[in-house]
Amino acid sequence: MKTTKTPFSRGITLSFLLFSGLFSMSAQNQVIPLWDKIPDEVKATNYKEKPELKDGKMQSTSQVSVPTLSIFIPKESKPNQTAVVICPGGGYTHLAFDKEGTKVAEWFNSLGITAFVLKYRMPTDLTMKNKNVGPLQDAQEAIRYVRQNASKWNVDPSKIGILGFSAGGHLASTASTHYDDKVYDSAYKVSARPDFSLLIYPVISMENDITHKGSQTNLLGENPSKELINNYSNEKRVTSKTPPTFLIHATDDTVVIPENSINYYLALKKNGVTAELHIYEKGGHGFGLGVADTSKYWTRDCAEWLKSNGYN
Repeated sequence: MKTTKTPFSRGITLSFLLFSGLFSMSAQNQVIPLWDKIPDEVKATNYKEKPELKDGKMQSTSQVSVPTLSIFIPKESKPNQTAVVICPGGGYTHLAFDKEGTKVAEWFNSLGITAFVLKYRMPTDLTMKNKNVGPLQDAQEAIRYVRQNASKWNVDPSKIGILGFSAGGHLASTASTHYDDKVYDSAYKVSARPDFSLLIYPVISMENDITHKGSQTNLLGENPSKELINNYSNEKRVTSKTPPTFLIHATDDTVVIPENSINYYLALKKNGVTAELHIYEKGGHGFGLGVADTSKYWTRDCAEWLKSNGYN
């Protein structure tokens, strides 16, 4: 039987914060376990998380089997009541936790937006009964948790979005198109639907001709069925109820080709969903908040989109 979560059962000790290497002097003020009881968990004593630390701060991590939420509260006294759950990328093998998580959360805080970095489970048969749905379970529960407890952070429960980079973008787009899929029994009665999604050089499709093969194999297995490929090719799952979406990609991205974002945008447009797509000339893949070339300013474009849609 699944236990009901409370703010007290969600609490976490200072020793855990120090152990996880996440405690710092930034706006972050809490790291919480996502689950009281992880759904469909398989105990694997030899499968241990492998964080990479620098100056006591986690840069990346792999073999994640115990998901957490790192909470970043804006320093200003009056946040704008918007929240974003952040899904770092890493090909469903690791998480680029600092570049595509912590730093992004701090950028959102500068806009007055409360941010939650999701350390989601890596799909593997070693720790879960069905690796196809493990990350989606975590994403759905993260949205539900933030919505259920929105008043604690002065967040509007109708202004909760999701952001994902690369494979994290696949998870964010899955959460945006599979939010009604019943993949576990939640203690919460609130919706798992994000109110908006921000997809940054995302993997969208599992179709062989455009997918990122590593992400496909890690999530779906070596020889996935056509049914499984169709189900997780999120450009095929868009409906008129899919959340408004902001997408970016670089033309010269050879790791996750821009057709992923383009096809998702076209599906959104076809279904009458508010959408904005930026295809930058240069930037490659994995540029995080933007470091050079024309993709450097995507955060400015994103901030304008959030503002125009009432989220900033």
